[in-house]
Amino acid sequence: MNRSGTAFQLVTNYYDIDPGNAIVVHDDLDLPAGVVRLKLTGGHGGHNGLSDIISRTGNSDFLRIRIGIGRPNPKLGTIPYVLSTPSLHDQNLIDDAISDALDSLPEILRGNLERAMKALHSRPKATESSLGA
Repeated sequence: MNRSGTAFQLVTNYYDIDPGNAIVVHDDLDLPAGVVRLKLTGGHGGHNGLSDIISRTGNSDFLRIRIGIGRPNPKLGTIPYVLSTPSLHDQNLIDDAISDALDSLPEILRGNLERAMKALHSRPKATESSLGA
């Protein structure tokens, strides 16, 4: 997915979508697993897929839904971690974050970004006990 810019550009061109009206959903190492954040614009923050989108389009003004995947054990390394299957616990947290992000789409599409942000950013933190673990 480091070459996400090609797909992003093809889709936005084909459907005649201004990149500023697109929503990019991506994993984020800087957020704990299962945390979801809506970001209005910004740089790539070291994310190769975002970097490619920005490079190919010359535009960084698009919405991002950031899904936290957490940081790897330093012994594992970033690339193997990002490409590996998450633990069952983390996968459950990520699935819940994706579900909540999908639930926020109607507000986002209506332009109620602050309301969507508030809902996503204030969602209860999942814990092992809430997952029945």
